[in-house]
Amino acid sequence: MKNLVVDAGFLVALWNPLDRHHDWAVATARANPPPWAVCEAVFAEVDHLLGSAGRTTLRTGARRGALRLLSVLAAETNAILDLQDKYSDLPMSVADACVVRLTEILPDALVLATDADFKIYRRHSRKIVPCLLP
Repeated sequence: MKNLVVDAGFLVALWNPLDRHHDWAVATARANPPPWAVCEAVFAEVDHLLGSAGRTTLRTGARRGALRLLSVLAAETNAILDLQDKYSDLPMSVADACVVRLTEILPDALVLATDADFKIYRRHSRKIVPCLLP
């Protein structure tokens, strides 16, 4: 069984019918159902991007276990900061660094994202980040 890790772009696309990747996100969610691992940085980003209209969906997902909230930032601070330093030319957000770090620590991880930077990022220095993108 895969550990499905979600990025903010995927969740926003899934829950915002006006997002350009909405249809892709819905189809991807059906093919890769929850639970989805989400770090606190991604959760905060989605909460901000969805605004008051989408917060209910986000919070319901967390309360019902569809979103498995993982506290990675505090536990993996140095590794996350190292990733941000490595990709400072992009630059890499805290949320993206947390997602990449989750792929390093969770077995058989697969990222659901809309951000093409996940094709550039590497986990464990040289390995590609397994991801599904539109």
